[in-house]
Amino acid sequence: MLMWLIRPLGLLNINIRRKPLLWLVVLTSLLLSGCVKYDVGVNFNHSNSGELVQHIKLGERLTSFSGDYIYAWLDSIESRTRKLEGKVRRISQEEVIVTIPFSNGQELQTKFNEFFNSHNNQKVAATTSETESELPKIESNLLLFQNNFLLLVRNRLIYDLDLRSLSLIASKGNVLADTGAILDLEFSLNTPWGAKNIQLTENAVEPEKQGNQLLWRLQPGELNHIEVVFWLPSPLGIGALLIVLFVWGGLYLRYTFMPDPRIQFAPQPTATKS
Repeated sequence: MLMWLIRPLGLLNINIRRKPLLWLVVLTSLLLSGCVKYDVGVNFNHSNSGELVQHIKLGERLTSFSGDYIYAWLDSIESRTRKLEGKVRRISQEEVIVTIPFSNGQELQTKFNEFFNSHNNQKVAATTSETESELPKIESNLLLFQNNFLLLVRNRLIYDLDLRSLSLIASKGNVLADTGAILDLEFSLNTPWGAKNIQLTENAVEPEKQGNQLLWRLQPGELNHIEVVFWLPSPLGIGALLIVLFVWGGLYLRYTFMPDPRIQFAPQPTATKS
């Protein structure tokens, strides 16, 4: 999911190795200012409408150390978003909001995994072989199972994000920083009627509830598992039911309050002369 995000940090880490006398100054600056805030939200209107929203905000000190690469990274996010029929709002050079629509659960799953697939993200920018060897491997996978019950759709969302490779930023065995102090990662789910969190595994993340929104604060250095169940209205099922009710209501009114058409339009017998 966050391979694009880790690339700038990886480059920064390598630059520090080449100039070991500067690492303490750089690290102090990052920890004092914060480095990266990355929020991912999935918003459902109903079973056939929703959007994937990402809000990315980078610390000014990070851009001052790796500005060219950071801006190229943000530009690549814009390009990738448009390929998925999404929109990008650039608030500033360091802050961007990405919105990618989806029309059903399968489309959400496909677009989400395509956008955050680490193997594809490795092709975004050309880097040296040394940089590639230093970048941590991150696995991200979202699954959505839907069951239609005519008027309602039951959804089961499962999201696994393996951030164990980000436990520490280190240089030849020497720990430089805890990535939890540098990365602020969040995942949220918004649904019309809320969602129920399922704690099935030890590495399941406990969410914060804010109205109909569930918010998970993802932990660098850990395997983050999210699993929820929620219900959505089905426009197709509701539309079909309304059509049936409309037809039934018309027939009921026709044969209850109006003469039977078989009698009204029956041929009248001809009069005979005696």
